[in-house]
Amino acid sequence: MTRNTTGGAQASPPELISPATARNRALASMILPPALALLAGLLSGSLLAPTPAGALPNVAPVFAALGVAAWFIGLRFYGLRGLALRGGRPLFAGIGFAVLVWVAALIGRFLPMLPQASFNEIGQAVVEITLHVPVIAYRSAGAGRAIAYLLLFEAFATQLWAFGLVFRALAGWRGGLTAAVVAGVLFGGIGYLLFRESFVPGWPSLLYFLSWGIVYGMIRLRTGSILGPILIQALQSFTVWFVLQPPDDITRTGIETVYLVVAVLLAVITWRLWPRRETDYRV
Repeated sequence: MTRNTTGGAQASPPELISPATARNRALASMILPPALALLAGLLSGSLLAPTPAGALPNVAPVFAALGVAAWFIGLRFYGLRGLALRGGRPLFAGIGFAVLVWVAALIGRFLPMLPQASFNEIGQAVVEITLHVPVIAYRSAGAGRAIAYLLLFEAFATQLWAFGLVFRALAGWRGGLTAAVVAGVLFGGIGYLLFRESFVPGWPSLLYFLSWGIVYGMIRLRTGSILGPILIQALQSFTVWFVLQPPDDITRTGIETVYLVVAVLLAVITWRLWPRRETDYRV
């Protein structure tokens, strides 16, 4: 007797395909959408257009092409449920787990450095605690455009490709756990290269984005839905990095340490979400 593990109606049996077909689908899912996204970026000039110092290029066409390609290929191969666009209990489970990632980012954002003690002119001890990334201003201008961009492009388009299409294709070829890790690495790589939260290059930033992607991969594996993480990702980026602006000279604020602190917290969450048995999978 098959036990229902999705929390809703009885899931339909998985499509039986040959190993060669599963491999071809996985390769197509990983190669075609990024190739079309790169082509869209080149044709629109968004990847080559010069930008003012400190400004980020307009990569919306890249994300749009990535999401559209993943949508149509995913519908052709697996349908809506196969792309993990599920509501109900999987949706709320995904929201709950993704909120932990949001909290970890907030903790790292405001985590103070080690206290520094000194003595003033009259011999009194003075203890100073400096935030890694102090808040300089609260930003409100352009908030509507920012949340729309973060939700539709950075969150929906990227997750639809990584944790919808690629995850499902790899799960049918190499298994759910491999799919979660590989999809997470792809998500992290895209984030490191193109997300607006990638302020400075270097291995601390890369480690942060890879940890972020892998924990989202675990959430996808454990819940079977990407809708919750999509919503929380947009809110996380909006609150942590848009509303609470870091200083203009961000290279002097210890941002690398923030990335490392959050990466460690995300590693703990990943460890807690790591499936102990195959019955935990929600492919």
